[in-house]
Amino acid sequence: MPAVYDKFAANYDRAFAPLERLGLRRWRQEVIDLLPTNANILEIGCGAGANFEFYPECKRSVSSEISIRMLEIAETKRRENHLIQADAQSLPFGVDEFDAAFATLVFCSIPEPTLAFKELKRVIKPGGRIVLLEHVRPEGILGPVFDLINKATLALADDHFNRETAKLAADSGLKIVEVRKKLGTIVNLIVCEV
Repeated sequence: MPAVYDKFAANYDRAFAPLERLGLRRWRQEVIDLLPTNANILEIGCGAGANFEFYPECKRSVSSEISIRMLEIAETKRRENHLIQADAQSLPFGVDEFDAAFATLVFCSIPEPTLAFKELKRVIKPGGRIVLLEHVRPEGILGPVFDLINKATLALADDHFNRETAKLAADSGLKIVEVRKKLGTIVNLIVCEV
């Protein structure tokens, strides 16, 4: 899997620039605003570092990413956060090490999201918050359309375009506090508690 994102890393920021202007940048800020301040924060799948500028005041912030090429780009944007190459399905952190975690547009590309949610439950303190921004299988007539698109996105980038991320999080034992629907129901901002 890392090779897929290693291949896309050089053009990732350029490819996402139109989406950033259409609202993604604002939604990134909204995710970060839902995190506690002066806390130990973990970002899952930091990619090329698009969220770094929004990080809250932290005791400690760790930005994890599976792709070494993405991390090389993220390093150029790093602030006081620590970068680490890590698979969300097997995190190299201790039990209850973080107060909160977040991910933006990541769970679509994790092969076994239930393993990643299990890991988050392990490394986040009880009562801690997990905030996700994910494209999901939309409600209504667009759902079957996304099912078709999913066939192409899986083949091109191992991207599950039609995941029902809030349901997967709940089925993994996380408490869903709130789901904010964006772009109709195509993007969800999902607030969970451990």
